[in-house]
Amino acid sequence: MVDEPAKNMNPEPWEFAGWGSASRITDLDTAAVKVEQPTHRHSLGTWMSTAICGNDITSSCLYVSALCAAHAGMAAPLALLIVALVLFLFRKVYAEVGSALPLNGGTYTVLLNTTNKSYAAGGACLTLLSYVATAVISASEAMHYAHNLWHGLPVFGATLVLLGLFAFLNVIGISESAVVALGIFVLHMATLIVLSIAGAVAVIRDPSLFASNWSLPSTNGFMHALFFGFSAAMLGISGFESSANFIEEQKEGVFPKTLRNMWIAVAVFNPLISLLSLGLLPLADIQGAPNDLLAQMGDRSLGSALRIWVSIDAVLVLSGAVLTSFVGVTGLMRRMALDRCLPQFFLRQNASRKTNHWIILAFLLVCCSILVVTKGVVATLAGVYTLSFLGVMSLFALGNMLLKVRRGRLPRTSRASWPTVLVALTAVLIGLAGNILIDPEYVTVFGIYFAGASAVVGLMFVRLLIMRGIIFVSRSVLETVESVNTWLRTSMLQKMEDINRRAVIYFTRGDNEAELNRAVLYVLENEQTNHFRVVLAYQDEEEIPPQLADHLQHIDRLYPHLKIDFLAVKGQFGPELIEALSQRLDVPKNYMFIGTPSESFPHRVEDLAGVRLIL
Repeated sequence: MVDEPAKNMNPEPWEFAGWGSASRITDLDTAAVKVEQPTHRHSLGTWMSTAICGNDITSSCLYVSALCAAHAGMAAPLALLIVALVLFLFRKVYAEVGSALPLNGGTYTVLLNTTNKSYAAGGACLTLLSYVATAVISASEAMHYAHNLWHGLPVFGATLVLLGLFAFLNVIGISESAVVALGIFVLHMATLIVLSIAGAVAVIRDPSLFASNWSLPSTNGFMHALFFGFSAAMLGISGFESSANFIEEQKEGVFPKTLRNMWIAVAVFNPLISLLSLGLLPLADIQGAPNDLLAQMGDRSLGSALRIWVSIDAVLVLSGAVLTSFVGVTGLMRRMALDRCLPQFFLRQNASRKTNHWIILAFLLVCCSILVVTKGVVATLAGVYTLSFLGVMSLFALGNMLLKVRRGRLPRTSRASWPTVLVALTAVLIGLAGNILIDPEYVTVFGIYFAGASAVVGLMFVRLLIMRGIIFVSRSVLETVESVNTWLRTSMLQKMEDINRRAVIYFTRGDNEAELNRAVLYVLENEQTNHFRVVLAYQDEEEIPPQLADHLQHIDRLYPHLKIDFLAVKGQFGPELIEALSQRLDVPKNYMFIGTPSESFPHRVEDLAGVRLIL
């Protein structure tokens, strides 16, 4: 006798998805399918990749020395050196994740493949806020350095104009060029080298100012200064996560080299420039956190020519960081919209340029609002930036731990030891606590914008519950207005049907009932659908487990809200079969799931076109 859970659970008629079915495809033509690869996939070499992410991380040296000295005083170079040691630990953390999951998306991707979509979406919200702070502080600092070139420039208004300019450039389809990025990076490195040499010569010729600064007493003690200086100095490694966001565009073996190169640049220039600044400017002037510190250092060491050179370089590098933020946030928000973590209207493209204008305009609006709220004060912007960035870094370290525990069988070429990950995470959390203690206002501004982003994402996760609530409320409240009630119910049901009818696919390797049940539970917890297809790829009939269909029928009876189909596909599992099945069944590849592959798995994860690991 067949059980009737629908009667026992008493769901609404539209809540019961129907009984699943079993079918078979034997004529799937995988040979005729061409798996399309992204145009620029694995096209960037070491220097191009280093330039793109290096411009982001090395742009922080234009303002971090002053912000660190404001709290650490003469201990600022030591604080920046400790931060470089922390970054050395994160090289291994990022390298392990990048070798196991060489996919774009950074923190969002690693959490999506090790936890569930809600945790990944929370990490993505932090990343979004980090992009906002990056764009705003980079634009503001660029205009402060531009003020050295034209003293009549209104910095606040010019910052708004610069943000608007890059939004316009992205709407019309101009994105970051690796060649241009490399040119800017080479100029920036040359500028820092010349500034360092000129500054060192000037300090050696007249070390009296350095000695004077060194003799000044510390107000609250050395350890107090070092702790808060270290916390502020963590801003100096912001941008380190950017390489993980475009790892698919990098050639094989390039990713760990970009991590090494970024670390070398930070470890050399951040402490060195901070040390030289103490020999070129009075400590009181540095602690005032001037927005054009390096331009002043150039003026003191080699005159107005170097000041102008440094200012031009700063404007270019910081403007490049603004452009990187627009490009990065567009990719992240588009991926989140595809995964239904953000509203679908963000996927709309303008007809002429094929760019996601709603994403760009929404990002511009948020950037302008945070600039107005903070009144363009760099210290406050840097505080918000640091909190969001350190949040992203800590989640990446946690993602590394989850990767070790939950995806231990996943092949990888690099591994970070548990002590390395734990020390790195602890250091980031210490820096996070220090920035909160520096000024609680940072937390207020950060909390407002993070809550806003989380609310939008949260609504996407509970929209079905909201729609159900609307139906129930409309039933009791609008009974007297039957026509309105009917229209509203029909509209909500249609919307829910549109959402639920998107099927998801799970490729199984056998008939393990416990694993099949775990896959079903994952879909129920993370996906908004009522149609689940279990697919088995086979070559010979004997490879089909005889108990698989029975197990799925049993599981189907346990979950009346989910229709479970079994589909046996004749063919060899791989990218071609995935592409062919995606086209045949009209199921996007990011709605196809597999268990964690073993060392003997013949394909790399990045070759499977976005198929998600869920077990």
